[in-house]
Amino acid sequence: MEERTRLTLLAGDVGGTKTVLGLYDCWGEKLVCLDQAVFSSQCHDGLAEIVSEFLAWRAERPVAACFGVAGPVEAGRSEITNLPWVLTEDGLSEATGIDRIRLLNDVQVMALGLLHLEEGEWVELNPAARRRPGNIAVIAAGTGLGEAILYWDGKRHHALPTEGGHCDFAPNTPLEDGLLTYLRERFGGHVSYERILSGTGLAHIYDYLRACGTAPESEELRAALSRVSDRAPVIRSWALKHNDPLCNETLALFARIFGAEAGNLALKCLALGGVFVGGGMAPRLLPVLRAGGFMNGFTYKGRFATLLKELSVRVAIHPQPALLGAAHAAMELI
Repeated sequence: MEERTRLTLLAGDVGGTKTVLGLYDCWGEKLVCLDQAVFSSQCHDGLAEIVSEFLAWRAERPVAACFGVAGPVEAGRSEITNLPWVLTEDGLSEATGIDRIRLLNDVQVMALGLLHLEEGEWVELNPAARRRPGNIAVIAAGTGLGEAILYWDGKRHHALPTEGGHCDFAPNTPLEDGLLTYLRERFGGHVSYERILSGTGLAHIYDYLRACGTAPESEELRAALSRVSDRAPVIRSWALKHNDPLCNETLALFARIFGAEAGNLALKCLALGGVFVGGGMAPRLLPVLRAGGFMNGFTYKGRFATLLKELSVRVAIHPQPALLGAAHAAMELI
């Protein structure tokens, strides 16, 4: 690719609820976003239909595209979690007319995007952090719990996908022991970290603490929760804006377990380069994550507490790191 050649790229973040597409100009190593649009995934029959709708009235034609998809990708094929879509790179290329297309796991492309954030797009949770090169653990709580690894080869990072969010939840306190028992009885059998560290997981914690009598549920809060299908924003709001005791305890327990699992991932990949915390929930819960419970859970690792106390743990506050990562991955195709 010549240094001053202008090329157009398409990037996408494909989820069960929404699909975000972005069109980028590529000038050498520089990316410039031309436009973005959000589509309801549930209202379309497939990704090709969304891409065609997005490009229909644009003169620019992308020469390459990368899509981060909510599900595992194997040999250029993915079945999207929570959608009846089966995507293949060859099928998308034929349907859209874009010759070079790559599918990657959504957390994998988010990890790639996080590598390109500016210093002001981060909030550090560990004031004692010591920055150094090495592997980076990536964890993101939102609709589900995503985990990835940025492997350091000595010169650059490579994003490795995982399905670590579905690993077994391991409690560390009597209160967490009770949460495991509560969720096992409620849902039967296996209890994953995603069952807790997600939007629906926050509501599960709330239900457990209410059942335990940790704090009373006010009539006003009960009424507010009864009016919505997604209770997580209400619980968050009543904690941060109304200082509700039951919601405060819910967020505090969420933060500690979130930190504990981030520490687990950091140990599993020996993340000397630190931990990146992405996803939609972390920026909204920053006051709670900075209050200390997250780092307490993160460093509660016995003989390895000293190592973890030195690691950088940063929350990304960029609105679309997955789209940025997909754009950079598309650039690699040319």
